[in-house]
Parts: sequence; structure tokens; C-alpha cells
Amino acid sequence: MRILTSTLALLGLLGACSSSDDRIPFDGQYFNAKARKVDGQYDVFTVSVNDVSRSIAGARAAGEYEAIRYCVSTYGNSDIIWTVGPDAPEAQLRSSNDTIVLQGICPQ
Repeated sequence: MRILTSTLALLGLLGACSSSDDRIPFDGQYFNAKARKVDGQYDVFTVSVNDVSRSIAGARAAGEYEAIRYCVSTYGNSDIIWTVGPDAPEAQLRSSNDTIVLQGICPQ
């Protein structure tokens, strides 16, 4: 009986940890961000972040987070050389249709 109780408790904890809504808020908002390789080069990537009008600071942070995830999953480290990064002046950010695009390189 103890094993069954312990197993059920453990499954309940694991279920709570792996909920389908594991999104992280940035500046109090949720953003859809997607990293993609550029022209078949895995080290060069872009990150598109939607719904920028919610918070430009949050969108920048969400883009940086997604870029770090991309470099870590692709090369195992979080180093990024930014071409157009989250700290770029707003005039340098590529944006259209409430979406910004960041670009960087994961050094190998």
C-alpha cells in the first residue's frame, strides 16, 4: 500500500511539473517566438517574435530566451554573436505585422 501511495504521489507531482502550459511570461506577457536556421546554416539563425505591441521589452526578452534555447540545443552552449539582437535600437529591429525578427550566430 505504501508503494502505491508513493507512486501516486510521485505521478501527481510529475503531472503538475509537465503541464501543457509550460510557457514563460516576459514582462507579464506571453509571446510566440520561433528560432530558425538561415539558408541551411545551423549556426546562423533568426528568431521571430509575435505580438510585439503587448510589450517591446517582453518581446525582446522572449526573443533572447528563444535564441539561447536554440544555441544550447544546437551547439550545447549559450554563446551568441548578435547581428540584430535584443539590445539593438528599435529603429534597427526588423518588424512588420506586430512581429520583430532578431538575428545571430551561435559560435562553434
